[in-house]
Amino acid sequence: MSPTTPTMAISVLHSWSAIIAVAALAITGEVLIAAAMRQLGDLDLLRDHPGIRGYLGPIRAVLSSPLFLTGALCMALNFFAMLYTLSIVELSLAAPATASLTFIGNAAAAKIFLRENVDRRRWLAAIFVCIGVILLAH
Repeated sequence: MSPTTPTMAISVLHSWSAIIAVAALAITGEVLIAAAMRQLGDLDLLRDHPGIRGYLGPIRAVLSSPLFLTGALCMALNFFAMLYTLSIVELSLAAPATASLTFIGNAAAAKIFLRENVDRRRWLAAIFVCIGVILLAH
């Protein structure tokens, strides 16, 4: 008996759900960390002593930032989500798919949340990456 269409559809849905979860966690983590670092500003200005002790100020500032900590948590969850995804999806699809979705999502999130200037060249690159992933998926 050959695999039924509903079973294959569930498998494809499961695989792509895992890939999208990995990308979403990566995008969220990277945007939150970028926002935290922008909020903190130049870390050299936070140094309160010369030498090695001077790095305690910036480290303290980064580790006390709720945005940074939430972003770091998302990145940690991203790592475990990627491990799960690699257990159910072939690497030759999972790696480029998550990378491309993260690339596109980061461009959109940078534009929307961080108010960055994302030029036409970056959008074209994102479109070509999407096309490449579509070709890989079929």
